[in-house]
Amino acid sequence: MATRNDALTCEVVDLIATVVARYHEEYEEAAGKHSLTGAQAKVLALLAREPLPMRRIAQQLKCEPSNITGIIDRLESRGLVERHPDPDDRRVKLAAVTPEGRVTAARLRQSLDFAREPLGSLSAEERGTLRDLLRRMLGETG
Repeated sequence: MATRNDALTCEVVDLIATVVARYHEEYEEAAGKHSLTGAQAKVLALLAREPLPMRRIAQQLKCEPSNITGIIDRLESRGLVERHPDPDDRRVKLAAVTPEGRVTAARLRQSLDFAREPLGSLSAEERGTLRDLLRRMLGETG
C-alpha cells in the first residue's frame, strides 16, 4: 500500500486537482452561456435524471436546503423546473425539469468538451481502466 506522502501519490493528487479545477472552470463557463449559474446548472443536471425533493438535492450538492429553494425559484421563473407534490408524501415537494429544462440540460452537457476531448485520446480500454480505478478510489463496485 502506498504511503500518502510519496512522490507518486502527491503527483496523482495534484493531477486530479488540476482536472477538477479545469472541469469547474469549464462548467461555470458553459453554464454562463446558457444564462445559468454553476449551481443552477448542477441542479438542472440532477433533475434531468429524476425528480427530487429539495432536501435530497441539497444533500447531493452538499449545501443548505434554503440555498436550493432560491435556486429552484430562479429555475422555475425561467420555466426550466416545476414543483409537484410527492405522490408518496403530499407534504414533500418534488422538483422536476420541464421539457425546456430537459433541452437546456442536454445542451449544457453537450457543451462540456473539456473532459471529452482528452478522454478521446485514450482507447476504449484505457477509458474503461480509468473508470474502474476511479470507481475503486470512490469505494464503488461494478
